[in-house]
Amino acid sequence: MLTLQDIAITQWSQLTRSEQQATLARPEQSRSAQLKETVRNIIERIKLEGDVALLDYTRQFDCADIEQLVLDDAQKQALLAQVSDRAKAAIDKAYDNIRAFHVAQTPEDITLTTSPGVQCTLKYTALESVGLYIPGGSATLPSTALMLGVPAQIAGCKTRVLVTPPNKQGEMSPEVVYAAEKCGIETLVMCGGAQAVAALAYGTESVPKVDKVFGPGNAFVTEAKQQLSQNDSGISIDMPAGPSELLVLADDTANPRFVAADLLSQAEHGPDSQVILVTPSAAVASAVQAELVTQCNALPRIDIARQALASSRLIVTQSLAEAVAVTQRYAPEHLAVQTEDAAELSAQLTTAGSIFVGHYTPESGGDYATGTNHVLPTYGYAKNYSSLGLLDFYRRYTLQEVTREGLAELAESITTLADIEGLDAHKRAVTIRLEAQEGNS
Repeated sequence: MLTLQDIAITQWSQLTRSEQQATLARPEQSRSAQLKETVRNIIERIKLEGDVALLDYTRQFDCADIEQLVLDDAQKQALLAQVSDRAKAAIDKAYDNIRAFHVAQTPEDITLTTSPGVQCTLKYTALESVGLYIPGGSATLPSTALMLGVPAQIAGCKTRVLVTPPNKQGEMSPEVVYAAEKCGIETLVMCGGAQAVAALAYGTESVPKVDKVFGPGNAFVTEAKQQLSQNDSGISIDMPAGPSELLVLADDTANPRFVAADLLSQAEHGPDSQVILVTPSAAVASAVQAELVTQCNALPRIDIARQALASSRLIVTQSLAEAVAVTQRYAPEHLAVQTEDAAELSAQLTTAGSIFVGHYTPESGGDYATGTNHVLPTYGYAKNYSSLGLLDFYRRYTLQEVTREGLAELAESITTLADIEGLDAHKRAVTIRLEAQEGNS
């Protein structure tokens, strides 16, 4: 059972600077040397042994009896037959909203004449191959399959590989399979953790090598993504997306029941999740504290939520302005603004992955069906990373075409800059063309 003593209320102004920093620290941010080394060893083994190592890790961590990593068509059809009409309708609705919001993000090529005879073009092209990591373990997440699968489908990525841990029976979630089917994903692989990310990065006998890996995960997955994006695998990653987090910014107009429900909606994700309330109202903080106890003790996932609440905070500030400053400093993955004039206040809040404005905008709406993407930067990376969007499934490149007259117009600028930088061959690449007779090489 959760008690009031398990959830402390912190007076922000009474903390020293170092205590404030500790209060806002993430539970998994101090990734240990042991974790890094463990992930490094997993990556190296997958690189060397391929499917043998991948199957071994899957048996070790997920299902001891699994014999096959990739779902065949017969398995897919059997799993699809298990999906209820209610689940299909929910997934279909979420798919439609997510697709509508992401289609609106479709980029357009730009062509511009920068000076006479000089034409520059910015072009977008879909990534050739992408790996989509869907967390598993304690929860089934068809919503993440949609968040990754829909933009990959819209962009037109040719190779789309979905990986997710199997359950103890060695099966993939039927609802995840249905979401993948909606998104046209053909390759479904039953594996998870750092080993799955490594398999996507290097390729194995069963898993195609991809150009970029997407999706959130635990500390091992996040560490694997970061290591692989910096080694010889050649992959890129979407962002450092790790354990879930939510900050609720509330004033005395907030409904404590709403606030507590939102905090618990993230706390139940996993024991390494973190939720924070920041408010200038001591009364609201006390009421939320009581509601957390009542609501948490009624949850089926109470044990998970309790563990997450151990790293969570109820912070009381001296003013709303100070509450905004604390929020900006924390840079949450999810930010719920439950205040008077929430829309106006949200304009001041720029360091969050996704913002939920107003008393009737639950964070779970964005998790599932409003249309925005729920793959977001954590660990404070919202200060310099963006929420996942359609453009993340493209790469852009430029073209330029210059006529002889256009080159003559630019020649003085190019050759002068080449002289300044001492790059004679750069200069000669211009002058040799202008010295040649028109039409001659």
